[in-house]
Formats: sequence, structure tokens, C-alpha cells
Amino acid sequence: MFTGIIQAVGELRRLDRRGGDVRLEIGTGKLDLGDVKHGDSIATSGVCLTVVGQGADWFAADVSLETLSLTTLGKLGPGSRVNLEKSLAVTDRLGGHMVSGHVDGVGEVVSLGQDGRSWRYRLRAPDNLARYIARKGSICIDGVSLTVNAVNGAEFELNIIPATMQETVFGGYRAGSRVNLEVDLVARYLERLLQGDSAALPEPGGGISREFLASHGFPST
Repeated sequence: MFTGIIQAVGELRRLDRRGGDVRLEIGTGKLDLGDVKHGDSIATSGVCLTVVGQGADWFAADVSLETLSLTTLGKLGPGSRVNLEKSLAVTDRLGGHMVSGHVDGVGEVVSLGQDGRSWRYRLRAPDNLARYIARKGSICIDGVSLTVNAVNGAEFELNIIPATMQETVFGGYRAGSRVNLEVDLVARYLERLLQGDSAALPEPGGGISREFLASHGFPST
């Protein structure tokens, strides 16, 4: 479990393809690895990775085909910068929101521009994730815990303060940049809970649709 508060910006040093999946070697910058051991978790641009090797300023992790298909990690090359956060200890403060490191999909930066000393970003989520994104709700972008300022269909806006620009990879984004998205954990479980007994049915019967909502007394408009 993570908070979405980035502890360091690292750099991909090496990507080895191994029978379809890959092994990454990541330089950790200022991240302290003194308390990290084999099998621990480090969120890498929002993706929970398991440490399988390490040195004083790097760690290695294997990335499965499933993770490659749902994230941007397979598109990175040597020198790519990544956000890093070690997993929570029981006594740590929860400064952002509850983040699992299980990416739901890949979004795209639509536009960005300065807004005072901050920056305003507009991003587009995959259509199947749009229902989980709410104004003033939480979302995780490449491992960064953020508050949604506005929503319009599958597009949403974020306000990025100077500290976040400096301490994360946000400063390197441009229109068209692709980012890892993790929607709010509570929203995912709430949807499943609302399905009730129909959750045991295969899709489409197990999903929430207009017909499902109407049959449970929700207005159609």
C-alpha cells in the first residue's frame, strides 16, 4: 500500500526482455534503500513492483505481461524518469490517499498551461474508467496522489503546484504524453458492492448499466 506522495525521481537504467515480460533496473536517485530488502515493494510511476535485486542506488524488478499491457512501463527506454515511493510502514502518515499500485489503465495528457504559479493539466481517461473519476475526488497519476478539479466526460482537470512539478516527473509531460492511472480504491469497491447478487453474474449482467440503475429505483435523468 502507498500514499501517492513521491519520495524520489529515479531513472530507468536498463530494460531486459525475457520471454515476453521484462526485467527493469532502476536508478533510485535520492531514495534511501537502507531499509529495503528482497521482496519489498516500490511503486514505480504508480506501478507496484517487487524488488528482486538491488545495489546502493538501484533496484531490479520483473514486470509481467499483464502489467505491461495495462501500464506505460513497457514503452520506457533507458534514461526515462520515473516517480518512486516505498511501500507504507504501519506507523507512516497517510499524506495522500490509499493507493494500491495496481494501475487501472493508461490515460493521455490533452493539454497543459500555467495558472498563476501552478499548472493546469487536462487529461483523458479510457472510457471504461470515466465513471470512477469525480470532481474533488482522488486519482493517482504515475504514482502521484491528486485531487480532480473538474470533469467533462472522460476528460478531467488537475492543478499541479510548483512543489509537485519539481519533485515528480510532471514537469516532463507534454500534450500526448501517456500516463498510468489508478482510480480511487473506494470507488471500485463501491461499484462492486452496489451490484449486490448480480456481481456473481458474468458480464454484461455483472456490471452497472442504465438498465441496472433503473431496475433499482434510480431516475433515468
